[in-house]
Amino acid sequence: MEILIYGAVTSAIYAMLAVGFTLIFGVARILNLAHGSFYALGAYLAYVLTTLAGLPLWLAALLSIAIVAIFGVLVEKILIRPLRSSQLGVLMISLATALVVEQALFLIFGSEYRNVPAFIETKYNLFGVDVAGQRLLTLAVATVSIGGLYAFIQFTRLGSAILAISQDPLAAKYMGIPSDRIFSLVMAISAGLAALAGVMAGPFLSVQPSMHLLPIVKAFAIVVVGGLGSIPGSIAAAFMLGYAETIVAYMVSSSWTEIVSVLATLLMLVFRPAGLFGKRAAF
Repeated sequence: MEILIYGAVTSAIYAMLAVGFTLIFGVARILNLAHGSFYALGAYLAYVLTTLAGLPLWLAALLSIAIVAIFGVLVEKILIRPLRSSQLGVLMISLATALVVEQALFLIFGSEYRNVPAFIETKYNLFGVDVAGQRLLTLAVATVSIGGLYAFIQFTRLGSAILAISQDPLAAKYMGIPSDRIFSLVMAISAGLAALAGVMAGPFLSVQPSMHLLPIVKAFAIVVVGGLGSIPGSIAAAFMLGYAETIVAYMVSSSWTEIVSVLATLLMLVFRPAGLFGKRAAF
C-alpha cells in the first residue's frame, strides 16, 4: 500500500512537469531546458510570499504561478522566439536561462534548504499507511490540473488553435491563427504547470537553488519514454517512472532511484526511439 500511495504522488508530480514540457514541444517544436527553472521559481516564490511577505498560502500560490507564467512568456518572446528556427540555438539559450536562474537563487537565498509551508499539516491513515495531507492534496491538484488542461485543449477555441498549430503550423497560419500568440499562451501554461508542481511539492521535497536539475532530467526521460509531443504518452510514462522509482526505493535503496530514469531513457532510445505513443503531435 505504501508503494501504491507514494508512487501515485510521485507520478503526479512527474506528470505535471512532463505535460508542460511535452506541450511546448508538441506545439512549438522546441526542447525548453529552462523548464526545471519554472519549477524552482514556483517553490521559491511561494516561500518568499508566505515566509517573508506574510501572505496567505493560497494567495501566495496563485501569485507564484501567475508570476512564473509571465516569466515564461517573457523568456519565450525575448530569448527563444528569435532563435526558434535553430534547435541548437533554443537548447543553448534555454540552458543559459536555467543557469542564470540557478545562480540568481544562489546569490539571493544562499545554498541553504528552505521550507515551503504546507496547505495541510495533518497526516491521514489510508489502509494502514500514514500519509501527509499535503501529498494527498498534491495528487488531487495534479489530477484536476491535468484534466482541466485536457478539457481546455479539446473543448475550447483556443484549444482548437493549439491543436491546429501542433498538427500543421503553416496551414494554421494560412487560416489566420496567430501562431506567436499561441506559442506565448502555451509557454505560459507550461511554466504555470511547472510552478504549480513546485508549489505543491515544495513542502515535502528539498527547496534549494539547484532543484531545477532533477525535474528537467525526469521530464526529458518521461517525454522520451512516452513519445515526444504526446500528452497521453507523458502521463503514462510519468506513472511508469514514478512507480518504478518507488518500487526500487522500497525494495532496494533510495540511492538507486535516480538511475531508473536514465536507464528507461537509454532503453527506449535503443529499442523504440519514437516512444510508447510516438506521434508527431498526439494530444
